[in-house]
Amino acid sequence: MKDKIQLVVRILFGLMFINSGLNKIFQYMPMPEGMTESMLNLYMAFVESGWLIPLLAVAEIIGGILFIVPKFKAFGAIIIFPVVVGILCTHLVNDRAGLPIAIVLLVINVWVIIDNKDKYMHMIK
Repeated sequence: MKDKIQLVVRILFGLMFINSGLNKIFQYMPMPEGMTESMLNLYMAFVESGWLIPLLAVAEIIGGILFIVPKFKAFGAIIIFPVVVGILCTHLVNDRAGLPIAIVLLVINVWVIIDNKDKYMHMIK
């Protein structure tokens, strides 16, 4: 039962990041209404850098795909982890309204990492 629940959660989590990455490239979803000025300024700074948004998009798409595929879920979780930490820090500092979803994303990511800890052990030995 745990495996089926985790599969559904991984699919939803992965699809969310794939969608987010594709949106960064193709911009098919409008910017959310009511963004705080600090969040808007931060996003514009990311866009202005010229490289950060494409890097995030690629990490989100690749990480999201790998997160869904059972054989590569451990690798996908590691790729997505810095993105999730960035989301959490952004909402801690700039807009606390998004903090609950950021915490949920972190919990899901950490759950998959802990569930696959045996696959990481050779890296720290």
